[in-house]
Amino acid sequence: MEIQLQELIEQIKTDGVAAAEAEAAAKLESAQAEAQRIVAEANAEAAKILRQAQEENERMVKSSEDAIRQAGRNLLISFRESVNRELDAIIGRQVTEACAPEALVALIPGVVQSWAANTGAEDLTVLLSSKDLAAVEESLLAALKERMLQGVTLKADEQLGGGFRIAAQDGGAYYDFSVESVAEMFSAYLNPKVAALLKEAGNV
Repeated sequence: MEIQLQELIEQIKTDGVAAAEAEAAAKLESAQAEAQRIVAEANAEAAKILRQAQEENERMVKSSEDAIRQAGRNLLISFRESVNRELDAIIGRQVTEACAPEALVALIPGVVQSWAANTGAEDLTVLLSSKDLAAVEESLLAALKERMLQGVTLKADEQLGGGFRIAAQDGGAYYDFSVESVAEMFSAYLNPKVAALLKEAGNV
């Protein structure tokens, strides 16, 4: 009886240890699985954060490059506009100087003679600013008379800032040698060339 009791105690101990060991093994396995899950989630989150950081960095780099390109374009446009404004101002000054009263006395008779010969017009009106007309009327009439140009009338035009216009008295033809028109013509010719030069310089 005592031997059977001892065997029972030993069996209980063995079964208890085995159960404890099995439970411990199960808990360890569960803990390891949980640890692996946590590590996997942490790695996934880290990869996500890294990917987002890379995407944000690429976006910022592209945005910076776009901003630099736009700033360069704006600077070139601003410079080109500044050059064109300065060019227009220079042309305006030069044309105004070229249309000084003494120059008009020398220029108008030849232009009138050529224009009358090419158009066949006999009665012409030369329009000048009131200031220029007062300064050149006497000399200009004498110059026109010397060239035997008949039927030429001199008139003041308050809209003219300088230069002159020629018109047939029947209104059939009109030619504009005003400072504004001549300056605009030169600017229209030169500005595209300046723009082309600036574009070429920008590509160097």
